[in-house]
Amino acid sequence: MASILDEYEDSLYRSASVPQCRASVGIPHSGYVNARLEKETPIFNKQRIDFAPPEKINSLVVSSNQLCMSLGKDTLLRIDLGKPDEPNQVELGRKDEAKVYKMFLDHTGSHLLIALNTSECLYLNRSVQKVRALSRWKGHLIESVGWNKFLGSETNTGPILVGTAQGQIYEAEISVSEGSLFSTNPDQYFRQVYTLEEESGPAPVCCLEIERGIEGKFFIIATTRKRLFQFVGKVPEGTEQQGFSSIFAMHADHLPSFREFPANLGFSEIAFYTPKLRSNPRSFAWMMGNGVLYGTLDYSRPDSILSDERVWVYPSDVDITVNKPISIVLTQFHFLLLLPDRVKAVCTLNGQVVFQDLFLEKFGLLTRMIKDPTVQQIWIHTEKVVFRYHVQRESRDVWKMYMNMNKFDLAKEYCKDRPECLDIVLAKEAEHCFQNKRYLDSAKCYALTQNYFEEIALKFIEAKQEEALMEFLIKKLSNLKPSEKTQTTLLTTWLTELYLNWLGILEGDPSQRNLYLDTREKFRTFLSSPKNKDCLFNNRASIYELLASHGDTEHMVYFAVIMQDYERVVAHHCQHDEYDEALNVLSRHRDEKLFYKFSPVLIQHIPKKVVDAWISMGSRLDARNLIPALVNYSQSASTQQINEAIRYMEFCVYQLEETQQAIHNYLLSLYALCRPDSLLSYLEQAGTNPNRIHYDLKYALRLCAEHGHHHACVHIYKVMELYEEAVDLALQVDVDLAKSCADLPEDDEELRKKLWLKIARHVVQEEKDVKKAMACLSSCALLKIEDVLPFFPDFVTIDHFKEAICNSLEDYNKHIEELKREMEEATQSAKRIREDIQEMRNKYGSVEPQEKCAACDFPLLNRPFYLFLCGHMFHYDCLLQAVFPNLPAYKQAKLEDLQKKLAATSQPSKSHHRPKDADTISLGKGQQSREQIKADIDDIVAAECVYCGELMIRSIDKPFIDPQKYEEEMQSWL
Repeated sequence: MASILDEYEDSLYRSASVPQCRASVGIPHSGYVNARLEKETPIFNKQRIDFAPPEKINSLVVSSNQLCMSLGKDTLLRIDLGKPDEPNQVELGRKDEAKVYKMFLDHTGSHLLIALNTSECLYLNRSVQKVRALSRWKGHLIESVGWNKFLGSETNTGPILVGTAQGQIYEAEISVSEGSLFSTNPDQYFRQVYTLEEESGPAPVCCLEIERGIEGKFFIIATTRKRLFQFVGKVPEGTEQQGFSSIFAMHADHLPSFREFPANLGFSEIAFYTPKLRSNPRSFAWMMGNGVLYGTLDYSRPDSILSDERVWVYPSDVDITVNKPISIVLTQFHFLLLLPDRVKAVCTLNGQVVFQDLFLEKFGLLTRMIKDPTVQQIWIHTEKVVFRYHVQRESRDVWKMYMNMNKFDLAKEYCKDRPECLDIVLAKEAEHCFQNKRYLDSAKCYALTQNYFEEIALKFIEAKQEEALMEFLIKKLSNLKPSEKTQTTLLTTWLTELYLNWLGILEGDPSQRNLYLDTREKFRTFLSSPKNKDCLFNNRASIYELLASHGDTEHMVYFAVIMQDYERVVAHHCQHDEYDEALNVLSRHRDEKLFYKFSPVLIQHIPKKVVDAWISMGSRLDARNLIPALVNYSQSASTQQINEAIRYMEFCVYQLEETQQAIHNYLLSLYALCRPDSLLSYLEQAGTNPNRIHYDLKYALRLCAEHGHHHACVHIYKVMELYEEAVDLALQVDVDLAKSCADLPEDDEELRKKLWLKIARHVVQEEKDVKKAMACLSSCALLKIEDVLPFFPDFVTIDHFKEAICNSLEDYNKHIEELKREMEEATQSAKRIREDIQEMRNKYGSVEPQEKCAACDFPLLNRPFYLFLCGHMFHYDCLLQAVFPNLPAYKQAKLEDLQKKLAATSQPSKSHHRPKDADTISLGKGQQSREQIKADIDDIVAAECVYCGELMIRSIDKPFIDPQKYEEEMQSWL
């Protein structure tokens, strides 16, 4: 183990790292570099609004990017922050001394309530310019408004709750009628539903909030100076528009649940944090006399929505009697307290002040702080200046706080995008788990850190936590990159060694049986992991050595199967006489090479099953490669076992239709050895055509001769067309078999006669059976009695041949009569032919004077012509012109040559003084030659009618117009 650790340390030395060190220079102790090129912006980034109010600012509210500001006594300024250059100014129209006490803007930014210090209330809708007085509200100093976020719209508030300075809670609804500014009073109704009290009596309703939980349950939070009340109840489905009276009616006889604190600021304020993508707040912060009550909101609780409550006392420099906080705003991880001259941000996780912003005296005292819940912007104003805070990356350092609180899951959640911080959290978590002896959890965390590998490994080794060390190595292995092959190899080998050690220890302890099985399953999962497959395959020799050194044959076989090293698996089974298991592996994986290698061993022990496996493999196995196994087996096996070899060979020949000569030869040898009855049927089924026979004829002949199978030898002789040898051998077995062989050479009568003479000689000389000899004469027409007589001994009497001799003489007489008849028929036929020739010589045809040539349509008798039997008539030159282009080239050449010779014979003689006799002789010779030439020309030109003969048939696919003259012909028609 130590050597493996040393090797791994060397391989990881340059890439190893541990949590980030924030020291300045030198070799970093981490793979991460914490280099900040720019100054990090603060979480709360203040911006002064470029706005100089003409009068002092009394009140300011903002929601949904809509800002409303009360200036001086009678002016209201509305600004759409999406269009800040287009402010809208509205006059309140008050002539008395009334001043704006508070303003309330709903979540849509559409409905604005203006509470006056004269116990009056005004209303202004975003879509109108005129402020309307709410007559039903007169006489009540409004302290708080609980808006309805579920039924409210831009023209209707839905049922809302209103808290007064006298402690009453009213339910009201405001609606803007369509078609005109206000057709009726905007306040639909205004009725009291409850009164909040403290120990001294009714107390001002400082804050109101309406939230809806699951299953139609509503939660109403109301605060006074010292108390926080909760009203919980269900509003029947479909009656939400009727308001919340039913919820308050449930608490008419008893007080609702509340939280009370002794100190008193003279007022209180509650703030909520709502994530951007959620409709319900997730946490709250209530600013009261004893500090800030902070908690989360759990809507699944039946009676109280408040959960995980804690009280954060005010910072030490905050004195509620001198500089008490004015307002509170809640963000995801902080609440901001507004003091007269500064703003403090307190972390809700640990109660520490993480931000403080001091305002200059020239701006005046800070008046109020509010937050726009939709865009998460914080607004602060004095009587002269307005400021805005942007919240940026608020969660950047939250991971540290969670880490210090040992809430590591939350810490990792908030630094998952910052690997250098995540590494610190993981290292801290790993150390925490290690100190608390949660070694497996510690190993999992350490594996994800950049700490030095060897330090962590030695740490677990010293603690004797081998299981945790294995977990660490497994996790570390899973995190390695594919390029880190050396580290992967060392870790894989080390883990294999650890697993084998651990399994060896557990296997010897019966009480640890369940743990052993669990560890074995993990080891097998490790070996079969796809991620480790390549590494294990490349180093399988080392793994085999480790398994062998521990004597773990079970896992050696398992590993060999995973590596698809089936040869090793089958060899293992064969070595342990587990032949059925070996055959199962072969049959399951169907590897032809393994079948060839292990079949010689397996067939010696389980021949039937092996042959069944071969047959199931079908054509995937080459039977020639299995013949050596069968040969070795058949030499030492009994006849019954040889039948298995015959069964497979028959499968190859008859089912797979194998044509390999070696297979057929081997099957022949098995038949000759053990199944003589099947031998002849196989040979007969193979046929007698040597080109279609797949066995070796000479080998088969020698084999059958060695085993004395004469019938089979005769058949082979017949296939080889060695008919004399076949007859000679057949005569030793059966005369009838010899007769069947003697008739085979059908095209060679001389050989047939010779073969039958052999049979006759055998019958006469060997069997001395005259009747059989006479039967041979009747079986073969080629044999005559005179051919057989020399075979008979001298003492044989004529009586035995009387009938045969008479039959022979009768045959001769019949043959002579047949010849005479044929001669007479030939004479008559010659006579008829001579008569036909004479008739053809005298045949003629008549031509009328008006007849015309079939080709040129000119009178026929003007020039030499031809008359055909079909009736067509042609001039000589017209017929020649029609026939010549369609003649073969050699006939065209011959015709031209004959025409030249004919022209030569037609020229007159140049001599004018030759004797008369000589001239006559010459003329006669020239005339004879001329007639012969004409006859030859006629044979070529007038062999058949050009219209009725084959010439017309052969020209059927020729175009009427010569393609070369087509253009010329087409132009002539235009």
